[in-house]
Amino acid sequence: MVRQWLPLGILLLLLAGCERAEPRRVAPPAGPVVSWSDEDQDGFPDGAELASANDRQNFRRWMAGIAEWQYYQMSEAWNEQQRDCAGLVRFAVRESLRRHDRAWFQAINKGLPPGDEYPVFAPDVASLSLDRHPLGEKLFRTAFGLFRMEDPAAGRFAEFADARSLKNYNTVFIGRDPDRALPGDLLFFHQPWVQRYPYHVMIYLGTASRASREEGGANDWVVYHTGGSTPGPAGQPVERGVMKKVRLAELRLHPDPRWHPRAGNRHFLGFYRLKILD
Repeated sequence: MVRQWLPLGILLLLLAGCERAEPRRVAPPAGPVVSWSDEDQDGFPDGAELASANDRQNFRRWMAGIAEWQYYQMSEAWNEQQRDCAGLVRFAVRESLRRHDRAWFQAINKGLPPGDEYPVFAPDVASLSLDRHPLGEKLFRTAFGLFRMEDPAAGRFAEFADARSLKNYNTVFIGRDPDRALPGDLLFFHQPWVQRYPYHVMIYLGTASRASREEGGANDWVVYHTGGSTPGPAGQPVERGVMKKVRLAELRLHPDPRWHPRAGNRHFLGFYRLKILD
């Protein structure tokens, strides 16, 4: 039997091929680091809140501007099936967090006559744009409690939130004094005898209002949607909800005192601030 000897170099290569190669270490993808802690114990991950004063201010200006613009020129981008008081808040919050690029303006201005297009209300929110938001499109909390990592998968965050959920899980009470309110804050009213939708919400515009610049300088404007469509009497057309914009001074003179934004009105729950701004 003849032994065939392999050259030493080839033998070493073969032996090396039998060894288990150590996996190559891959660096994590570059991008912002999300904080999933809930240091302020408000039910939202800290990484889903606006941490800088500039981002909070820019968000407020976008939210007030987009909400008010629905009164002047309602956008086709606002789903017709979600046009009610809480739907206005959801729409304004979501659109305020988007990148306001050319594609966004084309979508928001679709169907508007020339000259009535939406303006640039402020610089974009830099730290928390919707395309890289840690919660995705599920921006609204739906239950009490501190934030837990399993909350989004467990349905404790959703794209939808009615007025009651906005008040209970997504905002903090700041008082009944309008001097404490800032643009983008919310006003809530409660009518317990209204079985289907006992809560009503309005958006405070304050100094961010177009009206405060063009209509005498008043800075106590609010904007809201009156609610979804309701069937009229037999043979009458359906009564559709509409956008309204009024001053707090006018609301205090409303014929129905239940709508007065006064501390003594038990149906006026007060001013509330979105937790992502608090």
